[in-house]
Amino acid sequence: MTTTAGVDIGGTKIAAGLVADGEVVRMLRRPTPDGGSAAVLDTVATMLRELAGPFSAIGVGSPGIVRDGTVVSATDVVPGWAGAPVRERLSGEFGVPVAVDNDVRAMAYGESCRTEGKPDGLVLYVSVGTGLGGALVRHGVLVHGNHGSAGEIAHLLTPERGARPCGCGRYDHLEASVAGPAVAAAYSARTGGEPVPLPEIARRMRAGEPDAAAVVAGAGRILGRALSGFVTAVDADAVVLGGGAGLGLGEPFVQAAAEALRAEVRPAGRPAEVRSARLGADAPVLGAALLALLALEEGTAECA
Repeated sequence: MTTTAGVDIGGTKIAAGLVADGEVVRMLRRPTPDGGSAAVLDTVATMLRELAGPFSAIGVGSPGIVRDGTVVSATDVVPGWAGAPVRERLSGEFGVPVAVDNDVRAMAYGESCRTEGKPDGLVLYVSVGTGLGGALVRHGVLVHGNHGSAGEIAHLLTPERGARPCGCGRYDHLEASVAGPAVAAAYSARTGGEPVPLPEIARRMRAGEPDAAAVVAGAGRILGRALSGFVTAVDADAVVLGGGAGLGLGEPFVQAAAEALRAEVRPAGRPAEVRSARLGADAPVLGAALLALLALEEGTAECA
């Protein structure tokens, strides 16, 4: 039995777990620290030591575009994260191979590995959290593209113009309209009240509050409309929505996105299925650990 460690680095929290035989056997979660990449990697290293292994390899799901174990491009979802030498730092400290990929790809791989029966042909996985990300999987295999950005949907232009600033410095990108902070800001603007955390907005929506329901449905519609062109262009068979915010907002968010997407798409065959991620919050950690195992078996996980 080979045990690997998986790490998911997010804008508000970091999760790390041990995975054996495809199951998460231990999980830790910590807030993402301020202080840039050094502070984040310090926290990751501390959590990996606390897992008390042993583990044969480490897999890391990271925000941004990753190349050769280093983050080459990232927005301010994790401030100061661009340039983070993830593989170099962790392999040097723990002496085991390290596989690093985009965090949504890690989630997508975890979900794909747990899909029962024959995998869907081409699936777009979307993670809605502090930021927004996407990943493509074809017949169970991750699609990276020549520049590592295949499936990236955060910076698609939204169908609605509102001069919303995006973390990348431009305006009206999808992340600026449907990621968790954007939904919370839209709710505050609609109600004229103090900022309300996203879990509380979700609770109010489930309790039947009209303002909360309208904001959540509105974000879902924006996401669905923006994804409709992407889904048509790549001829995707399915869209899977996950991430902390995406899962927290629940079926009303998913349903609004699905209805908006289908209203815009004119499929030649069956319409793309839109569904929630099945693994929940453990998917990125499980996927990262399974990517480490895959890379170990194929000899592509590397030490610095």
